[in-house]
Amino acid sequence: MDIFSEKTILTVSRLTALLRGVLEENFEHLWVQGEVSNVSYPSSGHCYFTLKDSGAQLRCVMFKSAAKNLKFRLTDGMALIARGRISVYDQRGEYQLMCEYAEPAGIGALQTAFIQLKEKLSLEGLFAETHKTCLPRFPRKVGVITSPTGAAIHDILNVLQRRFASLEVLLYPVRVQGEGSAFEIAQAIDEMNRLAEVDVLIVGRGGGSLEDLWAFNEEVVARAVFRSKIPIISAVGHETDWSICDFVADLRAPTPSAAAEIVIASADELRSQLEALAHRLKRSVKNLLFEHSSRLQGLRRSLHDPRTMLGHLSQRVDDLSVRLETGLRVAATLRRGHFERLNDALQHNNPQGGIDNHRQRLALLAVRAEHSLTHHLELCRQRFGDNAARLDVLSPLKTLARGYAIASHGVTGKVVTDAAAVVVGEQLLLKLHRGRARCRVESLDIITP
Repeated sequence: MDIFSEKTILTVSRLTALLRGVLEENFEHLWVQGEVSNVSYPSSGHCYFTLKDSGAQLRCVMFKSAAKNLKFRLTDGMALIARGRISVYDQRGEYQLMCEYAEPAGIGALQTAFIQLKEKLSLEGLFAETHKTCLPRFPRKVGVITSPTGAAIHDILNVLQRRFASLEVLLYPVRVQGEGSAFEIAQAIDEMNRLAEVDVLIVGRGGGSLEDLWAFNEEVVARAVFRSKIPIISAVGHETDWSICDFVADLRAPTPSAAAEIVIASADELRSQLEALAHRLKRSVKNLLFEHSSRLQGLRRSLHDPRTMLGHLSQRVDDLSVRLETGLRVAATLRRGHFERLNDALQHNNPQGGIDNHRQRLALLAVRAEHSLTHHLELCRQRFGDNAARLDVLSPLKTLARGYAIASHGVTGKVVTDAAAVVVGEQLLLKLHRGRARCRVESLDIITP
């Protein structure tokens, strides 16, 4: 059938379906480059955005199944290369690119995801030095989270065996690359903290490409390292490799072997330090004993016969006793004379008469005050009764008892006095004479002034 015949009349839906078929058959697996704008991530998990350049723009959609595989997050202004197929969205009659894959233009997707996550966690304070814990100087047991078959665990065990053979090592085997490896690493860190059997943790793996090391750049691993109560040494890749785990960990080691060297000093080093400390202690004790011995000799030479010293002290006690007795006798005589003079003056100026007069006046004032207070309280009681009666007449509760209600906005609590202040569907709170009721506005009758 010739659809362009004058007699052929197409519905909008039919024409749109035909156009969609033409586009989908002829524009599959396209690569499109442009600048991202109008990015939207609804709760459905899909991603909607627009690709544009200086001359045109193209609506794009990436459904949830494809969007969840992106290692980075789309942002406005990002230069993007997207792969997909052209289709038509019937409801709006617009053609759009249904994206299956996307990558930043000029920089890899993994590098972009690394930069975005690093900036996000840095703003949250996960890299701050204030959150980092000092490593124990003499750990009794070391935990290692890595692959049981990789080179990293062998390097760590060899170094620890050489440096401190009696140190216990607890290995938590995990996958260090591939799908789900990041979750295993995070789970291992949490489990080690739950068990609380080690004093320090080494988390890492040997070298590799950015893709191989990516498990240590996942947010789930970074947050597990941050919440760990056990100090963590991050040993990921080679010296030039940096991961998000390195920034969050309490200490970063350039290689797994270096982590083993950091975690504890070698037995020879500790033995040398112990011998040096023992030598210093022995020398200090010897010097201290010599100083005390010299001081004791000096004190012994300066010590006199205690019998002579006691005799002199006994004689001085006798002299002071005589002087004390004489002084007390003279002081007592002076105090007695002063007391007698004060007693005569007190008797001459006895205040008892004035006290009796003031007591009578006080009793009279108390009686008058009691009568005045009683009268004033009676007046206040009458005034209070009158005011209470007036308030009862004007009380809004009386109005509510007659069947009225007070309506207020359900969110703000502001009283509603005008129907124009509410919208259909809004929740209102009605205060009744007894209790409250929450209702929804179904319709409005607005009265214009």
